[in-house]
Amino acid sequence: MRWNKTFTMVGCHAEGEVGNVVTGGLIDVPGKTMFDKMLYLEEHGDALRRLCLFEPRGSVNHNINFILPATDARAQMGYVIGESTEYVAMSGSNTMCVATVLLETGILPMTEPVTELVLEAPAGLIRARCECRDGKVTRVEFTNQPAFVAHLDAYVDVAGAGSIKVDIAYGGMTYALVDAQALGFSITPDEARELCELGQRIEAAAFEQLPFSHPDNPLIKGVTNTQFMGPLMRENGTLFARNTVIVSPGRCDRSPCGTGTSARLAVLHARGLVDVGETFVHESITGSRFESRIEATTRVGEHAAVVPVVAGQAWITAISQVGVDPTDRFQNGFTLADTWLEAVDDKLIKSRQ
Repeated sequence: MRWNKTFTMVGCHAEGEVGNVVTGGLIDVPGKTMFDKMLYLEEHGDALRRLCLFEPRGSVNHNINFILPATDARAQMGYVIGESTEYVAMSGSNTMCVATVLLETGILPMTEPVTELVLEAPAGLIRARCECRDGKVTRVEFTNQPAFVAHLDAYVDVAGAGSIKVDIAYGGMTYALVDAQALGFSITPDEARELCELGQRIEAAAFEQLPFSHPDNPLIKGVTNTQFMGPLMRENGTLFARNTVIVSPGRCDRSPCGTGTSARLAVLHARGLVDVGETFVHESITGSRFESRIEATTRVGEHAAVVPVVAGQAWITAISQVGVDPTDRFQNGFTLADTWLEAVDDKLIKSRQ
């Protein structure tokens, strides 16, 4: 065996969504903040993301997290999140995976019954409360950066579907949220392909027709996901709803989506449908659930905002050494349109330019 690249990867998923974690082989990258480090990887080190996520080593439903030293003295560790077509400022399911891997592998010390962590995501500091028992993290509850609504009841013209009403909200990523029932969906597994195809068209329309830029960071811009929202109900006295988020290049998030839940909390609060401190349970297309609430209200620029708290569980599935033989024709991986909807070249589909 004669690998010229080698690193350690811990396989992990949070409520069904894969968020593998690279724990060895990448010491650090330049940058004064974690967002800077993310940009450095995006611009100069993207071969590593492609290697981890593209075939033949990865697949369309994988995410990757790179553990890095924090730049903020208040944080114990930092991480950069790579998805199929982009790097993102924040991801709830990936944060749950990172916290679980850090504690269960002993990279950071575990204290039972609760370990408090401060992690540095590209979006900023994320505080996590990890419930632990017998060496296992049984629940990760994280406080997200503020979420806010950019547009309520806006309309976009969608190719092949006409005019569709959307809400645009930021929860760590920026979402076009649509009423699933109004579009004929119940958010069941058999609808997944149709949801993905329409969701990608809605995202493209919202990106073009409803420009978005985060008030505090103009490099966080554009609608990048569609969320199909099921009806809001009460289940045993608790607010409950089903959802699925369509992740580019066209697949359903297997989890209820932490940043999508945060964005929906912002919309629900803006409509007066959820109070501060009230529990909201979000269910995914696979039946997994996140529990959430609004911790407080605040402002982001000119926008009224909420501080979301989201909780779920992650599980380690594997620990492996990943490497590349110098004669391997697929050094950086490849994609095919049969599962990826479109073939992706060696550059990101989504650009910050």
